[in-house]
Amino acid sequence: MSDDKQRQKEESPWVLVARYSEIGFLIPAAVLVGYLLGLLADHLLHTHWIYLFGIIFGAISGFVSMIRRALSASAETDAEVEGEERAKQENHPHEPPPGPEVLP
Repeated sequence: MSDDKQRQKEESPWVLVARYSEIGFLIPAAVLVGYLLGLLADHLLHTHWIYLFGIIFGAISGFVSMIRRALSASAETDAEVEGEERAKQENHPHEPPPGPEVLP
């Protein structure tokens, strides 16, 4: 287990870079996919306005996905912090304060 934790700590800067740079590509990619699907629907249905709904749908889905990823990253961080606190408590259990001194 300690090897896994050490490996995660070593890889964490690159993992964080990949995770957060992915957010920068997520929304534009979702908008582009929505636009292209809207153009396809316009071509098949012989209209000229459906692509607008594709763009809006892509933007909304991109933001929803971004929010989900941010919440899951926050939950992972919270779980790591709780795990570290638990490990500290197991290694150094809290000693109860000494009781009142009785003088003879």
